[in-house]
Amino acid sequence: MQRLGSGGLTSASRIRAVGLLLLAVHLCLVGWLTLRPLSVPWMAPANLQPLATIRAELADGPRAALEALGPALLLPAPFGVLLPLATGRLHRRLPGTVARTTFAGAMLSVGLTLAQTGVSGQLLDVDTVLLNTAGVALAAGLVFPLVRRGLRSWGDRSGGGRLPDGGQRSGTAERRTGTGVRLREETSQGSPPRATRVGMAP
Repeated sequence: MQRLGSGGLTSASRIRAVGLLLLAVHLCLVGWLTLRPLSVPWMAPANLQPLATIRAELADGPRAALEALGPALLLPAPFGVLLPLATGRLHRRLPGTVARTTFAGAMLSVGLTLAQTGVSGQLLDVDTVLLNTAGVALAAGLVFPLVRRGLRSWGDRSGGGRLPDGGQRSGTAERRTGTGVRLREETSQGSPPRATRVGMAP
């Protein structure tokens, strides 16, 4: 009989709770940095042409491009790791997790970019959405698999080993003998099998 062990459930719940907490902190930080009013001497016009800002920054050299474009890539990148953790996707298929996380990151960036239109000192730039989405996709595709592997190994060691269907091995198991009598094995204790009560034949 296979059932979910309490140790594995506790580990998964803890990982998800930590992921939710860190995700909330990250979103608050991103919202504060992107939606706070700025005092600037002049404002550049909004950019609605994809890749225009990226090409202009790359033309100034690699160092200038890294300084200008790096924050847009790195700031939302933790979202690509924290969202799968918060939604409990450690044992889901990786391609689907990466696709959903990237889409969620793109929608978050679009919402923040639209919200910036009403904030003084914040520039509306469509390339920011592209860079934000790329940062989330890179984190989800490159960093999250490493984090997932480590957390799954830790969860398997602390939870008694995962089963193919995602469950955990319980402390007891039942099997049938050749005579049809069910025996119960205490896998954790190592005690000998005990036969259940069987009626005597007349």
